[in-house]
Amino acid sequence: MKKSERYNYITGKQITEPGSRVYEISGMRLPSVTTILAKTKNQEYLTAWKNKVGNEEAERIKNLSSKRGTAMHKFLEKHILGEGYEDLTEIGQQAKPMAQKIIDIGLTPITEYYGSEVTLHYPGLYAGSTDLVCMHNDMETIVDFKQSNRPKKEEWIEDYYMQIAAYAMAHDQIYGSNIRQGVILVCTPDLYMQEFRFQDADMRKWRHKFLKRLDEYYEIMREPDIKIEAKDFLTRAEEEKKELAESYEESKRQTEERKEKERRTGPIDSFSEDLQNSIKKSVESK
Repeated sequence: MKKSERYNYITGKQITEPGSRVYEISGMRLPSVTTILAKTKNQEYLTAWKNKVGNEEAERIKNLSSKRGTAMHKFLEKHILGEGYEDLTEIGQQAKPMAQKIIDIGLTPITEYYGSEVTLHYPGLYAGSTDLVCMHNDMETIVDFKQSNRPKKEEWIEDYYMQIAAYAMAHDQIYGSNIRQGVILVCTPDLYMQEFRFQDADMRKWRHKFLKRLDEYYEIMREPDIKIEAKDFLTRAEEEKKELAESYEESKRQTEERKEKERRTGPIDSFSEDLQNSIKKSVESK
């Protein structure tokens, strides 16, 4: 895999704070993509799992998974950079064959790469670090590596898709690129590897989904003392849009009735038509 110098990446400083991660980059202090997704995620499944296994066991599994994931990422990063690396710890020896599985299968379609562990940001909104930006099957692609304790189902990893979509938007915004594809490479300790790939229309879909979560995040941050369910923001917006649409349809029906009456009885007040146009403009602006 050869290195391309097409993009001159901006660096930033990552800061971990209690319950969140932020980046200082280009004079801005921005929340990380993972923090945004974590704070707007439905926590019901995680809470149920913690209640089932107990908080102590849940914390043990979480820490082990995190350490193994970090070690796997390190092996992959060093391989991509062409640097020798070894980790003789117990965690390192678990992670090494997982990384090798991804190298042997997941990285083969990559012809060149632009950056590894690249810091990306969307000015004024968010930042993050992506594992790999590359040419994958002749498309500019964001690749993300994940370790997992068991195989994933697609419906379990929506946040992974949104994470890549957010990085793609940031990359396109800053560097004028055209990131069409996202690839998620997952490996378990028993070396079961999965590839989840999406592009074009699906990429646009996940970008829109992330933007909705971004709206929710900033809504929560504006009112830190008020508990807001993650779905409330979208629910209110959809209800308002539905009400406006219903008002428009009712106004349209009444206008047609009045026009019919006008044809039979002569001109009538044009106020309703003006109202119809006003409502229509409101709906279209949503």
